[in-house]
Amino acid sequence: MASNLLFYQLLLVALVCLCFVLHALWPGARTGVRPTLLQPSPPRPKRSREPTPFAGLLHKPLCAACEQAAASGHKAPSTPPPLITYARGRKRTIDSQNQFCPDLDCSYYGWLGRGNIRANGHPGGNPWRQFQCVSCLGYFHQLHGTPLHGKHVSIDKLVWAVGALAEGLGIRAVARVFEVDPNTVLQWLVEVADHATAFSRYFLHDVRVTQVQLDELFALLRAVQAGEVSEAEAITRLSRSPHWVWGAIDPVTKVLLAIDVGERTLAMAQRVVHQVTEVLAPGCVPLFLTDGFKEYTTALLTHYGQWVQPARRQATGAAPKPRWRPLPGLLYAQVVKTVRRRRLVQVKHRVVFGTLERVKHVLAACGWQINTAFVERLNLTLRQHVAAVGRRVTTLCKHEAGLRQQLMLYQVYYNFCLPHTSLRQPLPQPLQTHGTGSAKCWQAQTPAMAAGLTDHVWTLREVLLFRVPPWPQPAQV
Repeated sequence: MASNLLFYQLLLVALVCLCFVLHALWPGARTGVRPTLLQPSPPRPKRSREPTPFAGLLHKPLCAACEQAAASGHKAPSTPPPLITYARGRKRTIDSQNQFCPDLDCSYYGWLGRGNIRANGHPGGNPWRQFQCVSCLGYFHQLHGTPLHGKHVSIDKLVWAVGALAEGLGIRAVARVFEVDPNTVLQWLVEVADHATAFSRYFLHDVRVTQVQLDELFALLRAVQAGEVSEAEAITRLSRSPHWVWGAIDPVTKVLLAIDVGERTLAMAQRVVHQVTEVLAPGCVPLFLTDGFKEYTTALLTHYGQWVQPARRQATGAAPKPRWRPLPGLLYAQVVKTVRRRRLVQVKHRVVFGTLERVKHVLAACGWQINTAFVERLNLTLRQHVAAVGRRVTTLCKHEAGLRQQLMLYQVYYNFCLPHTSLRQPLPQPLQTHGTGSAKCWQAQTPAMAAGLTDHVWTLREVLLFRVPPWPQPAQV
């Protein structure tokens, strides 16, 4: 039994050795040559990370805002009416330089400082004056065209209520504080928003900036939260994020150039960029900084592009088609952030138009790098001062129109009435205060003052009492 077991073990060892010998000799015995060694495969070419030059578009992108602006819009006459001077009679003591004739048929309609306005006393014991245009002999109230005209409530009470709205109180909270009906406060907000829109359009123009930062923040409306729409539609709205607050700011002077609300689409991006171009001075092409939203590229290319004829590649054949390419001075960079599980894991900088050296040269004047920190800080300020976009609040707006009205009010309040700490200027000599506090060492400055749009800090009362002309007045008339 033991001899059979030993025999099988030796046989198994012999078979294994025979297999190794055949494996080693079999390829050489059949071919007669030694097997060739496999050549290592060449390494795959690495993809170049250098940005490829923009080839251009065959068709110019269309902007609905540009078409609407070209179709509508009241423009000022080419020449102002003649200046009226008075050589006889008593010299006028009432300042009427900020008053204009509201009659559309009058040749002096909308013009300031032409000598056609004179004071006409206080009819009926009214505390506000009445003025007369000597050209058309029409009379108008001092508050004509302002939100305070025709109000039976105290002017101070209305101004305080509007100030509370601008500081972040909701409509019902303002109604409780000032003991008025919420519908009354809502009506005040609607009228003040229209006035604020005209006020911004009158003062905020021909601004020269070197940088513009754009961003959008999510805003929730009451219809989605209250369940007025179906659950599926609510999920679709939230996933598509249809309600966004768009903002554009100059990081140097902190001027809020444009603010709007709408969907996160190409049409809305073009609308916001169009508003920025209307505010900037002609020929001003600043550096634009945004997040990674791709629609900004098309929106900027729409308003800052030109037709370019590419050079021929061959001596014969059809000429290449013209391409819509960005202007040579256009600089655009993106800050692309990667977020995983609500945590920021990576930040990349991408230069879309222009070169990195030119972008760094513009930012070097302020000692900055490519960033969108200033417009993101503006988002926090908006959430603190606009009740409808605060986080976890019950003051949500029901429609976009209500949210837009609050944003228009805040734009004027932020640019003209709210001093910015980073813009304050040191005084040559400290000024002593009337109280027991320390001397005043800083001069308050608003973004509008830093941009050269005004020379003083406006109060909300001054803004609401200002009669906005229908068009910006020329520098010298």
